[in-house]
Amino acid sequence: MDGFLRNWRQDALNRGQFDSAVYIGDKVFALTSEAAPRGSFPSHADSDDVNWKDSDSDAFWLAQVHFSNTNYTRALALLTRKDLISRSAACRYLAAHCYIKQNHFEQALSVLGDHNPTHLFRSKNSRRKIQHINGPNRVTLRNGKNAATSRLDPGEDRERDEYNNVRFEAAMCYLRGLCFAKQNAFDRARDCYKDAVRIDVQCFEAFDQLMKNSLMSPAEELEFLESLDFDSVGCPDASIAQEAAHFTKMLYTTRLSKYSSPSILSDATETLSTHYKLADNPDILLSRAEALYTQCRFAEALELTSSILSNSESSTALTTATAPHLSAQNHLGHAPAVYPLHLACLYETGATNSLFLLSHTLADHAPEESYTYLAIGVYYLSVSKVAEARRFFSKASLLDPHSAPAWIGFAHTFAAEGEHDQAIAAYSTAARLFQGSHLPQLFLGMQHLALNNMSLAHEYLCAAYAMSTGAPSGSVTSITALPSSTEGHSLGGDPLVLNELGVVLYHQNQLESAIELFRQSLSLATSLHCEPGAWVATRANLGHALRRIGRFTESLNEFDECLRIGAAGASIGYSPFLGGSGGHVSGVSASGVGGYEDRGLVGSLHTARGLVLLELGRTMEAVTALHEAVRVLGASGGGDAAGGAGIAGTLLSRALEIWAVEGHGTDSTPESGRSGSSRSSARASRDKGKGKSARRRVPTEESYAEEWTDDVPQVDLQTMPGESATLERVEMELDDEADGLLSQAMGRTRDGHSRRPGRTPELDLDDTPAAAGGRHRGSRTVRSNVRH
Repeated sequence: MDGFLRNWRQDALNRGQFDSAVYIGDKVFALTSEAAPRGSFPSHADSDDVNWKDSDSDAFWLAQVHFSNTNYTRALALLTRKDLISRSAACRYLAAHCYIKQNHFEQALSVLGDHNPTHLFRSKNSRRKIQHINGPNRVTLRNGKNAATSRLDPGEDRERDEYNNVRFEAAMCYLRGLCFAKQNAFDRARDCYKDAVRIDVQCFEAFDQLMKNSLMSPAEELEFLESLDFDSVGCPDASIAQEAAHFTKMLYTTRLSKYSSPSILSDATETLSTHYKLADNPDILLSRAEALYTQCRFAEALELTSSILSNSESSTALTTATAPHLSAQNHLGHAPAVYPLHLACLYETGATNSLFLLSHTLADHAPEESYTYLAIGVYYLSVSKVAEARRFFSKASLLDPHSAPAWIGFAHTFAAEGEHDQAIAAYSTAARLFQGSHLPQLFLGMQHLALNNMSLAHEYLCAAYAMSTGAPSGSVTSITALPSSTEGHSLGGDPLVLNELGVVLYHQNQLESAIELFRQSLSLATSLHCEPGAWVATRANLGHALRRIGRFTESLNEFDECLRIGAAGASIGYSPFLGGSGGHVSGVSASGVGGYEDRGLVGSLHTARGLVLLELGRTMEAVTALHEAVRVLGASGGGDAAGGAGIAGTLLSRALEIWAVEGHGTDSTPESGRSGSSRSSARASRDKGKGKSARRRVPTEESYAEEWTDDVPQVDLQTMPGESATLERVEMELDDEADGLLSQAMGRTRDGHSRRPGRTPELDLDDTPAAAGGRHRGSRTVRSNVRH
């Protein structure tokens, strides 16, 4: 009768019929309890008593049924009333789990204890024992043949009980980690999770907490994985035990940070995809998508995440009438880890319509999930409604306090509005919650760089570099003494960190060191197979640094390469949001899935190219480049990019004046008679590195005008009388003279284009846009509008 009732109880539990399982479980527990002695319980030494073991097991399973039915109070009452918590590891684990579900973490710790059983760590010779006790129940007869037995001998039975107790001890270490994490004791939580996996390598819950909460740096994750004894994996068939251990290790490898040892991650993913036919498994697809995201290949990552959310089998089974409903339902019922990455890819590719649809679908069908409010926040951020985005990011972080995307997105909203102090506070909280991720440190360094706090920016960026590459903590003390590019490639890392470090040196006028860091960043991005278009701004930074030290030919080559990459259709804007490298998220990309053109960056590239051509004395080509800069920036529709058209227009007018002077053969004047090298040295002495960065800290065009507007022939205002009226009259005369020279130069350009060799296209005055605005220098406004 006992066996019949136990089978009935288990069958009802498997079908989710909890009321039936509770009813039958109570009866079988009553039957076995009556068989046990009343008033006292056998000691642990009397574990061979069948009645005691059956009664203990039935009580545990009845409590398990209550737990599965979310009746945590009834489960605790049953375990406490029968005094099972102190004598059974399984019952102690279940009781602590009930307390955690009720958010009673102190009571859970009182049941579990504060210390982990470190003496249970798996040894290298533990595999044989575990395989033996998990293998088939067979004995060898005298004739050498095997015969099945009904049960193990007493020694093997004790070994099996010990093995089960060890697994429950590992599970209790995991529960201790959950309690400490809820109490914000993340160091102790990390130690508990690591001990749980060391005791039982198959305790995946603990390993998952370590990975998804970034409690270890990428290098520490890899080192921890190599220290685990995968040979202790329990396998019923001893013939495939070694393969099972290798398979488990590869599964764990795919969960590592995508910044550490990309080759190891790629090999594990490839083996699982091809040899074990797991190419379409959502977890393997998600791992590949995360790797692509860190390489800035957002469109490819979006394709993989979209394939995870799609359901082609059910799509073909339904009719056209139900297809719209199916399309919405496809976004539901997936692992929560896929949504943050999918949202980030949608944001990076500018797919605001898809973000809108996904946000509404999740809000209608999953209003209790944190990723629902994360989706709404990302949508509002993509349409520049920063205040609304901040509210929903905050809601997501309240529902899941350990959601890294929610905290990072919340901090990004302050950065988007230029609220640097609030952004620093939010990023600092994220750095405390996710101690192994380099992203909060990187964002903190970028915020201090925006505030011109170079020493703090240096400190945070060095910490981010050490985390992303696996360098020992504290080993990177100076940004001028970084490891070589070869070492960096073997360790992986984030190229954006090197770029930001180079920007720090650029602003500190350490140009040679900045050039080396920019080159290392580009080389690392190439070795990681990153999207070339995402690193155009880094290459532009390299070009600016080369320009400032007078290496104009190399600088021109870098700017030409930037424009070539952009003309090839690559996405040249990069403001990573979640899980990858980071940047500012203030602008909205006017792009589709195929990539987009950042007009501000393209215009600045043309402007910088024109300035370098002026330095090289190639005035006609400079006029062409600056004309293109005015066209691109003027067509941007306003904002910072349109403001840059005024600077490009100023440089264009001065370049035309120089071209006109050169055409008249007036090279004997003092100003125009200066050699290119003397102009370069004079400008280099005045260049103080006032350029800022746009997304990737590209210096703005303001320094260009400062370098060249003083080099054209003009009257020295210091010799004029000090009255303001006289200064205004002289300024008007200068403007009239400049307009005359400009008109003459334009006329010669139109009439003589067919006779002049070179690459300069025909300039159509009717299509030449006026400059978007002027730039103030002291009390004087430089007017740069092109008059016909």
